[in-house]
Amino acid sequence: MKHDLHIVKRAINGDARAFEDLLYQEEKMLYYKALSYVGKKEDALDAIQETSCKAFLSISQLRNPEYFSTWLFRILIRECYSLLKKREKMIPYEENELFERLNRRQDKEIESFHLSEALSNLNSTYQASIILFYYHDLSIQDISEIMEKPVGTVKTYLRRAKKKLKSELERSYKLNEKVT
Repeated sequence: MKHDLHIVKRAINGDARAFEDLLYQEEKMLYYKALSYVGKKEDALDAIQETSCKAFLSISQLRNPEYFSTWLFRILIRECYSLLKKREKMIPYEENELFERLNRRQDKEIESFHLSEALSNLNSTYQASIILFYYHDLSIQDISEIMEKPVGTVKTYLRRAKKKLKSELERSYKLNEKVT
């Protein structure tokens, strides 16, 4: 999203109201992108809150006001990854929750693959490149800046991710044919 550079510069100089206006302009994009990464509304809102706080505290370090959206999105991605890492480290302590997770894991093996499930099985770099390219319509150059990787590396991530998704979906399709 293109922002009025005057407002961004005011925010960089410490104007809290200008920063708040910028966040309101990015509100929907932040929410949907966070939700696509973490999958739960509550987690998405937590990631946005942390992103807003960190962005406010470090906006004075933003060198290029025209890249405000990219800079903010980078912070959001890091927060989403951080939240996902914390979630994976949590161990359920209630017996019911533990059994529920085990049942869900078994159900996943039985159920057919859907695109979102296949996507969630990709490693984080492949997953991020696919989501940014196909779900958020970002150019390879923009993805390269966000992920802080060379353009060629992003292209490789996309190619490998598509290949892996294709094989996962074909395998799922074949398994479903045998069952029916």
